[in-house]
Amino acid sequence: MGVDPNAQIHPSAIVEDGAEIGAGACVGPFSVIGPKVTLAPGVEVKSHVVVTGLTEIGEETVIFPFANIGDVPQDLKYRGEETRLVVGKRNRIREGVTMNTGTEGGGGVTRVGDDCLFMTGAHVAHDAQVGDRVIMVNNSALAGHCVIGDDVIIGGLSGIHQWVRIGHGAIIGAVTMVTNDVIPFGLVQGPRGVLDGLNLVGLKRRGVDRADISALRAAFKVLADGDGTFQDKARKLAEETDSPYVREMVEFVMADSDRSFLTP
Repeated sequence: MGVDPNAQIHPSAIVEDGAEIGAGACVGPFSVIGPKVTLAPGVEVKSHVVVTGLTEIGEETVIFPFANIGDVPQDLKYRGEETRLVVGKRNRIREGVTMNTGTEGGGGVTRVGDDCLFMTGAHVAHDAQVGDRVIMVNNSALAGHCVIGDDVIIGGLSGIHQWVRIGHGAIIGAVTMVTNDVIPFGLVQGPRGVLDGLNLVGLKRRGVDRADISALRAAFKVLADGDGTFQDKARKLAEETDSPYVREMVEFVMADSDRSFLTP
């Protein structure tokens, strides 16, 4: 594809040979686009941005100044193998954000979904898998191999430990360290993250039916107060519920993971 004739490249920008720039994409002053980068149509790269590595940026994504996107992993096991970063459509990547490519040992691809917001200074590490409509607030960070579900919010100055999974619709409070998996729709807060309830505000904002919210609240009570292990209680819920939201929670708990769970 090369550089589309309808792309707008500022004279001071550096677009290396081999880069692919789609129609209507813009590259601002003093930005650098590496030779293996693909910018889809409508991407806007503002001034003083570096996009490098084997990196794909989806349509209409906007990258703000001083972001570094697609550089090598911050992992001492990395030995220069060619790995990728794939960023979806309509993302907003604000000032100073960093996103790294994957590693051979982690599958080789760091992936970000669509319609996400990464606020100033956020970091997405190697091999992370980030869903759609995720919000990472200022100076929050994902370590390597994290899996972040759709509609997750991660508060400012929070850190997510490597290999942690955060389920769909969960919210992490500000200044929180999360070291274990978080169930879908969970609310985590405190310096050492504690599962402190459900993200009821988020559920209501998304228009989830009141009956499903009531079912989730009942399920959370079973997980908090019922007999047996966390997985035993989840199996019991699977046998008793008709709510698709509770089933999603149960399936998350029963799935394979390298971490244990934050429990109520």
